[in-house]
Amino acid sequence: MMYKVGIITASDKGFSGQREDLSGPAIEEILLGFPGFSIERYTMVPDDQYVLANEMINMADREGIDLVLTTGGTGFSKRDVTPEATLEVIERKAPGIPEAMRYMSLQITPRAMLSRAEAGIRGNTLIVNLPGSPKAIKEILAYILPSLEHGLDILQGRATECARPDDDSGKTPVIL
Repeated sequence: MMYKVGIITASDKGFSGQREDLSGPAIEEILLGFPGFSIERYTMVPDDQYVLANEMINMADREGIDLVLTTGGTGFSKRDVTPEATLEVIERKAPGIPEAMRYMSLQITPRAMLSRAEAGIRGNTLIVNLPGSPKAIKEILAYILPSLEHGLDILQGRATECARPDDDSGKTPVIL
């Protein structure tokens, strides 16, 4: 099954043409290595909570995008409002995703603790905030994509269990 992906780069300078977007292309590059994903939409917007929220809603509700990946706007700057926009539009949080991203990144740099990234579900769409650094995107996205694909399978009713088939723990699998 092919999942439709939308990419949103949040950058005032990129939106105004003062800086080339390297983060969106980094996401595209990683996705090329995962055959289950197809990039359907890419857009760059300013660091504006209203604009970001509306683009996420558009991708999820009108365009039927399965996975929205944002990049940028997750730091401490006053203009970094991507997490707030995400929390405004999601119906359910998926805290394990940003926790895993930060855990993985902390193995590389202690500055990963400064990420305010969020993730959550709106309807049948998963929205995940990625950092604005192309290097961090490549490290994190390759790490989380296999699990995101399984999460999307569950979200859209294509899978019903989170237990791995080779789970020999003797425990009853959790059915979601």
